[in-house]
Amino acid sequence: MTGLAISASGLRKSYGDKTVLNGVDLAVPEGTVFALLGPNGAGKTTAVKILSTLVRPGEGSGPIRIGGHDPATAPQQVRAAIGVTGQFSAVDGLITGTENMLLMADLHHLPKAEGRRVAADLLARFDLTDAADKPASTYSGGMKRRLDIAMTLVGDPRIIFLDEPTTGLDPRSRHGMWQIVRGLVATGTTVFLTTQYLEEADQLADRIAVLHDGVIAAEGTAEELKRLVPGGHVRLRFTDPAGYRAAAAALAEAARDDEALTLSVPSDGSQRALRSVLDRLDAAGTEAEELTVHSPDLDDVFFALTGAPAVPAQSADPSADPSAAAPARSADPTHAEENAR
Repeated sequence: MTGLAISASGLRKSYGDKTVLNGVDLAVPEGTVFALLGPNGAGKTTAVKILSTLVRPGEGSGPIRIGGHDPATAPQQVRAAIGVTGQFSAVDGLITGTENMLLMADLHHLPKAEGRRVAADLLARFDLTDAADKPASTYSGGMKRRLDIAMTLVGDPRIIFLDEPTTGLDPRSRHGMWQIVRGLVATGTTVFLTTQYLEEADQLADRIAVLHDGVIAAEGTAEELKRLVPGGHVRLRFTDPAGYRAAAAALAEAARDDEALTLSVPSDGSQRALRSVLDRLDAAGTEAEELTVHSPDLDDVFFALTGAPAVPAQSADPSADPSAAAPARSADPTHAEENAR
């Protein structure tokens, strides 16, 4: 049975009189992608910083385990097991891609030969070899993000926190990042992803939690969350008017379009609901020319749970989340330790 890479019970955090997290429970199985969704200021970055030992949990928080270790009593073991790519790139634009990678290798205390080998391998893996000796300031946004994640992987972490990793990227670069995440998970890495891009969570996440007003408003697979929102239906189109009338009589709850000969039957999109519709059509001795299942998407879920549409932010607003202003990377043990104090 797969164990939990990340678990937290009753996670709490306040800044003055502002409560950011108010009893958040998390359970992320190993080798999966877990997406934490929420509007600006919902506390996503705060949660990541607590789980990655950069911020202490608030009073009253329950136990936390990251890779089997307690961040409060074994922070170094936690830091050795994780990598963090924050909202803000940790890439130093004044030095080359290779030099950025070697800097991370030094922070991980890798022998020089090993550090150079790891740096070269990761630069090749992320298609950055041709640009490796150029200043990172000359890289495109997508290239900088790839370098950022490559730097995170220098220590071979088994758990990676990606805090809004594709904010500001063009669609092509965003899709490239998705391929990188899928590749990481295929090797057994656990990815904890925060994002405001609903399509991103839908594409990547095994499970999704929606954070709102400091609590988890809902959690489940993308399909489970979509079924929480009303509006799903099965659309039936007929070409035979007699067949259409027979189906309308059998499916009295359906919305009718007599001109187009279509029926819309309320449905949660489940197999059981679809089978029920087909069985009732069979009993009526009629058959639809075309059947399509329509269900709410994650945008509908997000709006229903948070009261606001998911509008991707092009830049983080530090005032919205008190912890968002300070980017951090767990690969720097000294920096991490100072932040954790």
